[in-house]
Amino acid sequence: MPYSTLLFEKSDGVATLTLNRPEKSNAFNDTLIAEMIDALKTIERDGEVRAVVVTGAGKNFCSGQDLGSFMEAYQKPGGVNFAAHLRTSYNVMIPRMRVLEKPIIAAINGAVAGAGLGFACGCDLRFASENAKFRMAFVGIGLAPDSGTSYFLPRIIGLGRALEMAMTNELADAAKALQIGLANRVYTAEELLPKTLEFAKQLAQMPTKAIGLTKRAFAKSMYVDLDSALENEGLLQEIAGHSEDHIEGVKAFLEKRAPVFKGK
Repeated sequence: MPYSTLLFEKSDGVATLTLNRPEKSNAFNDTLIAEMIDALKTIERDGEVRAVVVTGAGKNFCSGQDLGSFMEAYQKPGGVNFAAHLRTSYNVMIPRMRVLEKPIIAAINGAVAGAGLGFACGCDLRFASENAKFRMAFVGIGLAPDSGTSYFLPRIIGLGRALEMAMTNELADAAKALQIGLANRVYTAEELLPKTLEFAKQLAQMPTKAIGLTKRAFAKSMYVDLDSALENEGLLQEIAGHSEDHIEGVKAFLEKRAPVFKGK
């Protein structure tokens, strides 16, 4: 379906989602969040899509929440109901990204801050342009973390570094992000999207079900003990072991040829 704030392209097993509010540095408003949720639902149902790339139009990736949309509410006696807004927006979108059993790669082409950083951290991998700049941003306007940043950031870069980014509101450039593990790879601005799409197309030829189960295993391992994680691995392996791709992988190994995975 056509979107007004999001571009959706599909090619070679990869869906590319482009946040398309460049005049607002691709800040999230209600429409963009709703369209992203809808696109994720579409991708989940589409067996042809086996990997996802998200990026931003223009020079920035995503500056976070569009606070301009709150201005009218700020003038009212009760102000903005932040909790209600989060429950119907980021608290719906971010979990849907995590349960999508297909890899999601963020191609971070410029500035990313606040809820935009939460969105990027909700992706499985983060590839960054040399021009990328990362900022928590919340304390800069007197707010606490949201959009999953308090959950993801300490797990990605460690508690101490996450607290430092959050409390100081200091900016991390691409080199720093790569050093601390916030970015998986860094490319020139010209290389970023082609290299990310190339990587995504390679993932799209991998056993998609196994990748999805891997996401599920890692997600659960974040909050359970070792015995529970081991038991969960057994349950997921039972699913993977009966997949078409596993049978193909074994046959290819025995026949000394490259496997042809179908994502099933």
